[in-house]
Order: sequence, then structure tokens, then C-alpha cells
Amino acid sequence: MPLIIRNIRAPLDAGEKQLRQQVLPLIGATAAIKSLIVLRKSIDARKKPHIIGVYTVRVEVDNEGDLCKTLLPHPEIEQVPLEAPMHFTRVETKEKIVIAGFGPAGMFCALRLAAYGVPCTVLERGKPVSERVKDVGLLWGRGILDCQSNVQFGEGGAGTFSDGKLTCRVKDPNTGWVLEQLVRFGAPEVIRYQAKAHIGTDRLRKVVTRLREHLQEQGCTIRFSSCMSELSITNSMVSSVHLPDGDELTCDRLVLAIGHSARDTYHMLLSRGVVLEAKPFAVGLRVEHPQQLINQIQYGTSHHPLLGSAEYALTWNDLASGRSCYSFCMCPGGTVIAGSSEVGMVVTNGMSNHDRNSGIANSALVVSVRPEDFDQKDPLSGVRFQQDLESRAFIAGGGEYHAPVQNMMTFLGGKGGECHSSYRPGTKYCDLQTILPDYVSLGLRQGITAFDRKMRGFKTIEATLTGVETRTSAPVRIPRGESGESVAIGRLYPCGEGAGYAGGIMSAALDGIRIADTIVASLKH
Repeated sequence: MPLIIRNIRAPLDAGEKQLRQQVLPLIGATAAIKSLIVLRKSIDARKKPHIIGVYTVRVEVDNEGDLCKTLLPHPEIEQVPLEAPMHFTRVETKEKIVIAGFGPAGMFCALRLAAYGVPCTVLERGKPVSERVKDVGLLWGRGILDCQSNVQFGEGGAGTFSDGKLTCRVKDPNTGWVLEQLVRFGAPEVIRYQAKAHIGTDRLRKVVTRLREHLQEQGCTIRFSSCMSELSITNSMVSSVHLPDGDELTCDRLVLAIGHSARDTYHMLLSRGVVLEAKPFAVGLRVEHPQQLINQIQYGTSHHPLLGSAEYALTWNDLASGRSCYSFCMCPGGTVIAGSSEVGMVVTNGMSNHDRNSGIANSALVVSVRPEDFDQKDPLSGVRFQQDLESRAFIAGGGEYHAPVQNMMTFLGGKGGECHSSYRPGTKYCDLQTILPDYVSLGLRQGITAFDRKMRGFKTIEATLTGVETRTSAPVRIPRGESGESVAIGRLYPCGEGAGYAGGIMSAALDGIRIADTIVASLKH
């Protein structure tokens, strides 16, 4: 069995030969290494600007049995079995499976079903990436919004216009399978082992397109511009789905992978007796810094030849209120983007290309909100809370989907300076505290001050705040039982971010796989 060796400290650009030299003293100079694979690479920047790589590797050696007797007490060495390749036995079924939504959850649910030879039909309210990019361009360039094709809706979901981060806090045996599929369809190989892997929106669009083409080759039907407008329920079970054009699809099983912004679908589901409940989420603003400033804080230099644009993850907890202020969806070398999906509402988000070379670091800074902050008895009260903030931002921005902005130091009550925002189609100066609830404004001011203690220089006149960030996660959860089905409606499978079971590309993809495996197990029985 191979050995996993952790915490190997080597130069950032260490290759296999150099890592072998680091490993040999640990296992004995007389051992012959048959193979070495990097499983994980992170950085140690505690002694700036002297930054080193920290590697975890898997090695196979020729005298494994003798070595293990002496090595296994070592805290950084572990013996592991060889991973058997995943095997998918073809499943024959005549059941008609429909997936509503073609974001990461719906996409990987369909991909996993296809691995078992199970066909499905995917309904996506938005358009394919190639057309979607044009619609988004009209919003960013001319303030023209298409409510069905935008940053939130369309092929690949909201993650298509993001940094393409692949981080996930949950350990799941399918994580490797997700990464393997992404690489298969064009993602860079390094995502297999990077500690903070990302694809970038430019490359992610190509990956999404190739993945969809593969699904179609496997017999999956994908219908774009096809929003699920209604459900038919027979004997407390899903029986069909309806489209706005009057088309009705018979449906034996329905996967709800609708994403966190399908507010009209939430209303429809509630009217059909599906149980929904309000859940916590977070709202706030986008912050932009010069990327060189963040590099200097994190690396001790404004530019490192072997490191890309620096990132950060910050959290501060207010013990008095029990609320948290934290950074979210940090985009190194990216831009702040318009993420609106409804008329008369402004929403911000962040996006980076793979090279992260815009010169601007941006992140959401958000404060947690709870159902008791609005009407916790109303499952959709969180949706209305978001819509109210987005409407205020639209008015404060002066219309045409321009966003309100403010210098960070002015927001904190000091003397500020000019605002420099990458947001398009435009911005308008505003006192952002007039938009946000008082407890959110207070949490942001306290949080920024606390962040500056962790990252000296974070609080600066060079930073600009843009409002508002409201789509951090779904404000709704659709409860499901052990079978994966809705607690109220049979054969209805809530899934991914829109159902309240994920929080990013990777976790949504894993939840889609989880539901697909659950359906296949049911079909086998």
C-alpha cells in the first residue's frame, strides 16, 4: 500500500526530483521510490517575504513492508490502501427523470446519472453560455437586463460568472471524482492538488460547454430557455412539470437544482404544498483594494514571481450580538460585477479570470442575518428582505442598474477619498448606511476594524465599497428526508444551493452526485 507523507516543506517551484530528495531522508536513503504523486500543495507565508511550499505526497516504495514497521509511528506518514477506480454498473429503467436547473448541482447530478446509463431531461430557464455571455454583456455595457439570462440564470449557474473556486469544507469521497471530471472537460490539471484551487470564469465557460456536449452524447436532453412554471402532483407525488409555452413533461422523479435566485419558483413550490422554511444567510457590500496592496500584506512584497494574486479569508464574531462579519467569494485580480436578475434591483458579485490579472482584489464583506430579523413564520420573508435591499440599491444608484459606492474611510466615519470601482454599467456615490439595516452597517464597521488588526493596511482610503451583496446563499431551505425526497411531496428531490444544501461550486456538485446516487439506489430496488 502507498504511503502518504504530509508537511514536506520545499521551494514553491519544487518538481518531482526535488520532492523525492526531501522524502528520501524520511523513509531511508536505501529505499527506492517507485512513484511519487503530489496530492496537495499550499503555501506558508508566515515569514514574509520568504514563502515556501508545503506538500502532501503519495509515494510507493520497493520495500514497503519493512519500512512501515519503522515509519508508521511518524506523525506525518500514513499507510493507505490503493484507491480502486469507481465502477458504475449500468441501470436499466423506463422512469422519466427531470432535473430543473443546469448549475453545478443539476449538471453533476445529470453527469452521475449518465455514468450509470440513466437518461434524464434537464430544464434550464437561461441560455447556453455563448448566448448568455452576450446577454450579460448588454447589462454590463448598456444597463439592459434579461431576467431569464444573466449572471444568476443560464448554463453553468451563477458559478459560471465567478472566480471558479473549488474549495469545500466537507470531506466527501466524491471530491476526487468531481475534480477528475472537471479536468476531463478542460480544467487545468493543478486543480487536483492545489489547496485553494480555482478555474476562473474564462476557462470555466469552456469546461461547462464541453461537459454539456458530453451529456448530450450520452443521451441526456437539455432544454434551454425552459423555466419550470408549474408542477402536477398526483397522490402526493410528482407526476409532471409544466413550461411557460404550455408544454407538459411526464415526470417520475424531479430533481430541484434551481439555484438560490429562483424566487418565482420558490413561490410556485410553496403554492403546490412543498414545505419551505426560512434559513440564515448574509448580506453586505463588495470591497475593492489595489491587488498590489493585498499582495504586500499577504506576501510581504507587491509581486512574487512564483505566486499569483494574493487572496484572503477573514472572519470576526461579535460576542454581544452573536453575529458574524466575514469575507465571502474573494476574487483576487478580478472585478466587481452586476448580478441582477430582477427588474429594478441591483445586486453585486465578484468574478476573476484564470490568470487573475486585473490588478484589483475584491471580496464581499457580509454580516449574518437570521430568520428572526424578518418574519420567521413566513418561509419567503428572507426573499423579500433581499429584494428590499436590492431595490434600495437600485434607487441609490440612480437607475439603469448603476450601483451605489462609497469610500471605505468615509463609510467608517472618517475622511475619505475618491471611489474607484470596476463595477459596470456605472456607479453613483452614496451613503451606503442609508441602504443597509443598522445592525448590518454596525457589523461591517466593526468587522473592517477587526480585519485591519489581522491584515494591517486592509482599512485604507484606497478601498471602495459597492452595494449591495445579497446572494451569498439561499434564504430558503427545502427540507428533505433520508430518502432525499421532499418531506411533503414524493419523488421530488431538493438539491444544491437553491434547496439550502450547498454553498459553492464544489459542494453543489457533490450534492448533485449525492441525489443521483440516491435515485440510482432506488431504481435498483
